[in-house]
Amino acid sequence: MPQKPVIFEGSDHFRQRLLLSTLSNRPVRFEKIRADSDEPGLKDYEVSFLRLLDKVCNGARIDINYSGTTVTYRPGLIIGGKVRHTCATSKAVGYYLEPITCIAPFAKKPVLLTLEGVTNNDVDPSVDALRTVALPLLRRFGIDMGLELKVSKRGAPPLGGGEIFFRCPIVRALTPIKLLECGRIKRVRGIAYSSRVSPQISNRVVDSTRGVLNQLLPDVYVYTDNYRGAEAGKSPGFGLSLVAESTTGALLSAECIARPAELPEDLGKRAAKSLLAEIGRSGCVDTQHQAMCLLLMALCPEDLSKVRMGNGITQYTIQYLRDIRTFIGTTFRIKPDDESGTTLFSCIGSGYINVSKKAA
Repeated sequence: MPQKPVIFEGSDHFRQRLLLSTLSNRPVRFEKIRADSDEPGLKDYEVSFLRLLDKVCNGARIDINYSGTTVTYRPGLIIGGKVRHTCATSKAVGYYLEPITCIAPFAKKPVLLTLEGVTNNDVDPSVDALRTVALPLLRRFGIDMGLELKVSKRGAPPLGGGEIFFRCPIVRALTPIKLLECGRIKRVRGIAYSSRVSPQISNRVVDSTRGVLNQLLPDVYVYTDNYRGAEAGKSPGFGLSLVAESTTGALLSAECIARPAELPEDLGKRAAKSLLAEIGRSGCVDTQHQAMCLLLMALCPEDLSKVRMGNGITQYTIQYLRDIRTFIGTTFRIKPDDESGTTLFSCIGSGYINVSKKAA
């Protein structure tokens, strides 16, 4: 007898609930999606994400009503393999790639994913942050051999034209983690990228960023990455992605993309101040990757995992914990640490196993 779907109203947290549905193999139904809006139903980026899931999985069934206000998703087997997908340009490729990084280790075949579209915007995770922070986080959970993310072409909004390649090996089970020591910041690395603008723009961004960060830390190095011709995408733009590394290996990131008529010097200062705010929150995982870390902890074997988060626990992360409990059944123990201003999250993993991969 088919399982009854988990029912939600509206399109809030659409992506994370589809991800949890796929991992737990539980159907999900979304009702009244923007029913009172002037443009009811699914947006183009949500439809594009459903198509990507359909390519990565085999046997998934997606039913959308005529108005697009009701969607029923019945997950299939995570197959993986070679996949190419053109993303909607209203969202960056990070919107699509972030959940796939959590699905890919449990596929039947290693994932070789090529995504086309906007590589950086001011809302979604950038490919640079995913490459420098999310991939090292996956390695802590035992996903290492062959893990790769490469930016082949930059694509600035609104037209995009960028391309990235993601390779992920498969594992039978994750490795439990204990990330408790935040350490002290020892170095900052970054990348100032530009496409279809003067290379001098990136140098100005680097100078203004160093002007802020060098007052606090000598080991600051920001690379420049200038794209021209076919590799520069279809729209001009520039931005900056920064990563701070602590003495214990904790990685904290911040990123900014240029706003209309914004000077490179202002962008550099804004990104540097964002990174300092992230460092000020402390924690072993930055704000952007809280939810990913907690999900992977819930998917670990039946052993204790612990992580220390900063004092800026987002509403998105809180709702993610509720949805993890709904789909996977894992609950977390949350203990505030008044002395350091951080929060300690711990859980016993659900014992999630990739049944497609034979035991070594």
